[in-house]
Amino acid sequence: MYALDQKIKFAVVGCGHIGKRHAEMILRNQEAELVGLIDVRPPELIGVGKFNAPFFTSLEEFILSGIDVDVINIATPNGLHVQQALKCLEAKKHVVVEKPIALRKIDAERLIYKALQVNRQVFAVMQNRYSPPSEWIKEVVDSGILGEIYMVQLNCYWNRDNRYYTSESWHGTIDLDGGTLFTQFSHFIDIMYWIFGDIKNMQAKFADFNHKKLTDFEDSGFISFDFERGGMGCINYSTAVWDENLESSMTIISENGSVKIGGQYMDKVEYCHIKNYEMPELAPTNPGNDYGAYKGSAQNHHYIIENVINTLKDKSTITTNALEGLKVVEIIERVYALRKKEKVRINHVTDEMLKVTEL
Repeated sequence: MYALDQKIKFAVVGCGHIGKRHAEMILRNQEAELVGLIDVRPPELIGVGKFNAPFFTSLEEFILSGIDVDVINIATPNGLHVQQALKCLEAKKHVVVEKPIALRKIDAERLIYKALQVNRQVFAVMQNRYSPPSEWIKEVVDSGILGEIYMVQLNCYWNRDNRYYTSESWHGTIDLDGGTLFTQFSHFIDIMYWIFGDIKNMQAKFADFNHKKLTDFEDSGFISFDFERGGMGCINYSTAVWDENLESSMTIISENGSVKIGGQYMDKVEYCHIKNYEMPELAPTNPGNDYGAYKGSAQNHHYIIENVINTLKDKSTITTNALEGLKVVEIIERVYALRKKEKVRINHVTDEMLKVTEL
């Protein structure tokens, strides 16, 4: 148990854009202390001198240093998350794991099992849940005022081109990136699962329009399904949009009204017409993370750090626990199982884009 006036000691593994974002949010929190940074690249090359924290070139070196740390944040390439998080748990540290927590359900299960064994927490990073429109629509759906949910359409149309998939980057590889749904759109799948629950009866179509020389996987897809609770839905996604992100949106058609949350990052309510309901004024949404040539999801990582501290001090519960992180991985894994089937069939029918159905 941590005392209320005790600072929680954090270290960050991986000092790219997101890792540095974690470090900045830790430094800004009065109840947190940054005690270490870890990256395989030289510190002068990645610009971490401003954080004034001890630097290590491997997780093993940091753990063996004996520096007192409570939480280790994993912000490395997706394919490294599980093995690094397991090492942290074995050292009896709590872990914060960037999305996705794993690239396979079985690895997410290993992570959860180890956390239970050593009695430590695994925090999954799904910061889009903190955006005012996300919190608002979650309350609206949970309240039941929409009545029966008929249809939910999730559209994610972003730009990711050769400015993002550079030769020195891990992005675009199947082993470290995992795929478009893992790296670009898992936040939105998490929001859908968080609000509407699990899905079944998937059908999917995939295409690679302009990433054949950039990535190991598709850049676009249509996925349709039924919700376990009733109603049907679809996810339409692409990173083939020219030059800049177009939108991330969710449209809900229900018994008692319709809602559309849109903007580039699902950051504004564009339409709300619900029976006997007046739309409240929402707080402004934080802008998306700006990485220069491309933009990411909302700048809400400070909420993650706050939640970690409050949970460890027993002032709140985990916003996104490891089981919810696992569920996002499991849904994407089921979608990509359809992608594998489609590739097999396309080897035999090359002129037709085939529809594949979940068994």
